[in-house]
Amino acid sequence: MAAEITTKARLERLMAAKTNLEAQISKNGQILAANDNVGMNGPLVDSEGFPRNDIDIYQVRQARQTIICLQNDHKELMDQIQTLLNKYHSEISTTDPELVNRASALELNSESGEERGAGGAVISPMDTRAIVVVNLVSPNSPAEEAGLRVGDKILRFGSINGNNFKDSLTQIGEVVRNMQNQNVQLKIKRDDQLLDLILVPKTWTGRGLLGCNIVLPSESMEY
Repeated sequence: MAAEITTKARLERLMAAKTNLEAQISKNGQILAANDNVGMNGPLVDSEGFPRNDIDIYQVRQARQTIICLQNDHKELMDQIQTLLNKYHSEISTTDPELVNRASALELNSESGEERGAGGAVISPMDTRAIVVVNLVSPNSPAEEAGLRVGDKILRFGSINGNNFKDSLTQIGEVVRNMQNQNVQLKIKRDDQLLDLILVPKTWTGRGLLGCNIVLPSESMEY
Protein backbone atom coordinates (compact mmCIF):
# COMPACT_ATOMS: atom_id res chain seq x y z
CA MET A 1 0.00 0.00 0.00
CA ALA A 2 1.42 3.38 -1.07
CA ALA A 3 2.35 5.84 1.66
CA GLU A 4 -0.11 8.69 2.17
CA ILE A 5 1.05 12.00 0.71
CA THR A 6 1.35 14.54 3.51
CA THR A 7 -0.10 18.03 3.43
CA LYS A 8 3.44 19.37 3.44
CA ALA A 9 4.43 17.33 0.37
CA ARG A 10 1.28 18.33 -1.50
CA LEU A 11 1.88 21.99 -0.66
CA GLU A 12 5.48 21.82 -1.84
CA ARG A 13 4.38 20.23 -5.14
CA LEU A 14 1.80 22.95 -5.71
CA MET A 15 4.35 25.63 -4.88
CA ALA A 16 6.72 24.13 -7.47
CA ALA A 17 3.89 24.02 -10.04
CA LYS A 18 3.13 27.69 -9.29
CA THR A 19 6.75 28.64 -9.96
CA ASN A 20 6.66 26.75 -13.27
CA LEU A 21 3.40 28.43 -14.35
CA GLU A 22 4.75 31.87 -13.54
CA ALA A 23 7.89 31.14 -15.55
CA GLN A 24 5.72 30.26 -18.56
CA ILE A 25 3.63 33.41 -18.12
CA SER A 26 6.80 35.48 -17.91
CA LYS A 27 8.24 33.81 -21.02
CA ASN A 28 5.15 34.69 -23.06
CA GLY A 29 5.12 38.14 -21.52
CA GLN A 30 8.63 38.64 -22.87
CA ILE A 31 7.28 37.92 -26.37
CA LEU A 32 4.77 40.75 -25.93
CA ALA A 33 7.51 43.03 -24.59
CA ALA A 34 9.70 42.25 -27.62
CA ASN A 35 6.83 43.25 -29.91
CA ASP A 36 6.87 46.97 -29.10
CA ASN A 37 5.70 46.17 -25.55
CA VAL A 38 2.20 45.67 -26.94
CA GLY A 39 1.00 43.96 -23.77
CA MET A 40 -2.33 42.19 -23.44
CA ASN A 41 -4.45 45.04 -24.78
CA GLY A 42 -2.30 47.04 -27.18
CA PRO A 43 -3.69 47.61 -30.72
CA LEU A 44 -2.79 45.21 -33.51
CA VAL A 45 -3.85 47.62 -36.25
CA ASP A 46 -2.52 51.03 -37.18
CA SER A 47 -4.39 54.34 -37.21
CA GLU A 48 -5.81 53.50 -40.66
CA GLY A 49 -7.12 50.11 -39.58
CA PHE A 50 -4.44 48.02 -41.29
CA PRO A 51 -2.47 45.28 -39.52
CA ARG A 52 0.62 46.70 -37.89
CA ASN A 53 3.84 45.87 -39.73
CA ASP A 54 6.13 46.66 -36.81
CA ILE A 55 5.09 43.60 -34.77
CA ASP A 56 4.54 39.89 -35.37
CA ILE A 57 0.76 39.82 -35.03
CA TYR A 58 0.49 36.02 -35.13
CA GLN A 59 3.12 35.69 -32.41
CA VAL A 60 1.41 38.33 -30.26
CA ARG A 61 -1.99 36.65 -30.59
CA GLN A 62 -0.53 33.26 -29.69
CA ALA A 63 1.29 34.69 -26.67
CA ARG A 64 -1.84 36.49 -25.47
CA GLN A 65 -3.98 33.37 -25.76
CA THR A 66 -1.36 31.28 -23.98
CA ILE A 67 -1.14 33.81 -21.15
CA ILE A 68 -4.92 33.83 -20.71
CA CYS A 69 -4.97 30.03 -20.42
CA LEU A 70 -2.01 30.03 -18.03
CA GLN A 71 -3.60 32.71 -15.88
CA ASN A 72 -6.75 30.61 -15.55
CA ASP A 73 -4.62 27.64 -14.49
CA HIS A 74 -2.70 29.93 -12.13
CA LYS A 75 -5.88 31.13 -10.43
CA GLU A 76 -7.12 27.58 -9.92
CA LEU A 77 -3.73 26.54 -8.56
CA MET A 78 -3.65 29.48 -6.15
CA ASP A 79 -7.06 28.46 -4.81
CA GLN A 80 -5.74 24.94 -4.17
CA ILE A 81 -2.64 26.33 -2.46
CA GLN A 82 -4.73 28.59 -0.25
CA THR A 83 -6.89 25.65 0.84
CA LEU A 84 -3.83 23.56 1.65
CA LEU A 85 -2.07 26.49 3.32
CA ASN A 86 -4.99 26.99 5.68
CA LYS A 87 -4.98 23.27 6.45
CA TYR A 88 -1.24 23.25 7.02
CA HIS A 89 -1.48 26.33 9.21
CA SER A 90 -3.71 24.35 11.55
CA GLU A 91 -0.95 21.72 11.80
CA ILE A 92 1.81 24.22 12.59
CA SER A 93 2.24 23.08 16.17
CA THR A 94 3.20 19.56 15.12
CA THR A 95 4.83 20.09 11.73
CA ASP A 96 7.20 22.56 10.07
CA PRO A 97 6.33 26.24 10.69
CA GLU A 98 9.04 27.44 8.32
CA LEU A 99 7.29 25.89 5.31
CA VAL A 100 4.08 27.69 6.22
CA ASN A 101 6.01 30.91 6.56
CA ARG A 102 7.50 30.44 3.09
CA ALA A 103 4.17 29.47 1.59
CA SER A 104 2.48 32.53 3.02
CA ALA A 105 4.80 34.61 0.88
CA LEU A 106 2.88 33.44 -2.18
CA GLU A 107 0.57 36.45 -1.68
CA LEU A 108 -2.64 34.62 -2.20
CA ASN A 109 -5.26 36.73 -0.58
CA SER A 110 -6.02 39.97 -2.38
CA GLU A 111 -8.92 40.74 -4.61
CA SER A 112 -7.49 44.10 -5.63
CA GLY A 113 -3.66 44.23 -6.22
CA GLU A 114 -1.68 42.60 -9.03
CA GLU A 115 1.95 41.99 -9.91
CA ARG A 116 2.86 42.17 -13.56
CA GLY A 117 5.66 40.54 -15.45
CA ALA A 118 7.11 41.31 -18.86
CA GLY A 119 4.56 42.43 -21.42
CA GLY A 120 1.96 43.24 -18.78
CA ALA A 121 1.22 39.61 -17.88
CA VAL A 122 -0.40 39.22 -14.48
CA ILE A 123 1.75 37.04 -12.23
CA SER A 124 0.04 36.93 -8.84
CA PRO A 125 -2.30 38.94 -6.59
CA MET A 126 -1.30 40.74 -3.40
CA ASP A 127 -2.99 41.12 -0.05
CA THR A 128 -3.81 44.77 0.68
CA ARG A 129 -5.85 44.50 3.90
CA ALA A 130 -3.96 45.48 7.04
CA ILE A 131 -4.24 43.04 9.95
CA VAL A 132 -2.31 45.13 12.50
CA VAL A 133 -0.56 48.50 12.71
CA VAL A 134 2.82 49.30 14.27
CA ASN A 135 2.60 52.12 16.83
CA LEU A 136 6.01 51.78 18.53
CA VAL A 137 9.46 50.57 17.47
CA SER A 138 12.24 50.43 20.06
CA PRO A 139 15.79 51.51 19.08
CA ASN A 140 18.23 48.68 18.26
CA SER A 141 15.41 46.12 18.40
CA PRO A 142 14.79 43.23 15.97
CA ALA A 143 11.83 45.23 14.62
CA GLU A 144 14.06 48.23 13.88
CA GLU A 145 16.69 45.96 12.30
CA ALA A 146 13.97 44.58 10.02
CA GLY A 147 13.11 48.11 8.89
CA LEU A 148 9.73 48.46 10.59
CA ARG A 149 8.56 52.00 11.33
CA VAL A 150 5.78 53.52 13.39
CA GLY A 151 2.65 53.70 11.24
CA ASP A 152 3.49 50.69 9.09
CA LYS A 153 0.41 48.61 8.28
CA ILE A 154 1.20 44.90 8.34
CA LEU A 155 -0.69 42.99 5.63
CA ARG A 156 0.99 39.63 6.24
CA PHE A 157 2.91 38.39 9.25
CA GLY A 158 4.55 35.06 8.41
CA SER A 159 1.73 32.54 8.01
CA ILE A 160 -0.96 35.05 9.06
CA ASN A 161 -2.80 37.07 6.45
CA GLY A 162 -6.16 38.69 5.85
CA ASN A 163 -7.81 35.34 5.12
CA ASN A 164 -6.86 33.52 8.32
CA PHE A 165 -6.40 36.35 10.82
CA LYS A 166 -9.06 36.18 13.55
CA ASP A 167 -8.48 39.66 15.00
CA SER A 168 -6.47 38.12 17.83
CA LEU A 169 -2.95 39.28 18.59
CA THR A 170 -2.41 35.90 20.22
CA GLN A 171 -2.06 34.46 16.69
CA ILE A 172 0.87 36.74 16.00
CA GLY A 173 2.38 35.90 19.37
CA GLU A 174 2.30 32.20 18.48
CA VAL A 175 4.12 32.83 15.20
CA VAL A 176 6.72 34.95 17.01
CA ARG A 177 7.40 32.20 19.55
CA ASN A 178 7.42 29.39 16.94
CA MET A 179 9.73 31.33 14.63
CA GLN A 180 12.30 32.53 17.19
CA ASN A 181 15.68 33.03 15.47
CA GLN A 182 14.11 32.28 12.08
CA ASN A 183 13.09 34.55 9.20
CA VAL A 184 9.50 35.76 9.27
CA GLN A 185 8.36 37.34 6.03
CA LEU A 186 6.29 40.50 6.31
CA LYS A 187 4.27 42.38 3.75
CA ILE A 188 3.67 45.95 4.86
CA LYS A 189 2.03 49.07 3.51
CA ARG A 190 3.85 52.34 4.16
CA ASP A 191 2.02 55.34 2.79
CA ASP A 192 1.39 54.26 -0.83
CA GLN A 193 4.19 51.67 -0.94
CA LEU A 194 3.97 47.91 -0.52
CA LEU A 195 7.17 46.53 0.97
CA ASP A 196 8.56 43.08 1.80
CA LEU A 197 10.58 42.84 5.02
CA ILE A 198 12.31 40.01 6.86
CA LEU A 199 11.87 40.01 10.65
CA VAL A 200 13.85 37.71 12.95
CA PRO A 201 12.26 37.32 16.41
CA LYS A 202 15.09 36.99 18.94
CA THR A 203 16.24 37.98 22.38
CA TRP A 204 17.85 41.41 22.58
CA THR A 205 18.67 43.99 25.26
CA GLY A 206 15.03 45.06 25.57
CA ARG A 207 11.75 43.33 26.33
CA GLY A 208 10.23 40.54 24.27
CA LEU A 209 11.45 39.12 20.96
CA LEU A 210 10.51 41.95 18.58
CA GLY A 211 10.78 45.28 20.38
CA CYS A 212 7.70 46.77 18.76
CA ASN A 213 4.08 47.42 19.63
CA ILE A 214 1.25 46.43 17.29
CA VAL A 215 -2.38 47.39 17.61
CA LEU A 216 -5.85 46.44 16.49
CA PRO A 217 -8.51 49.18 16.45
CA SER A 218 -9.06 48.81 20.20
CA GLU A 219 -6.28 46.51 21.42
CA SER A 220 -2.47 46.47 21.72
CA MET A 221 0.17 43.95 22.70
CA GLU A 222 3.94 44.20 23.14
CA TYR A 223 6.31 41.33 22.32
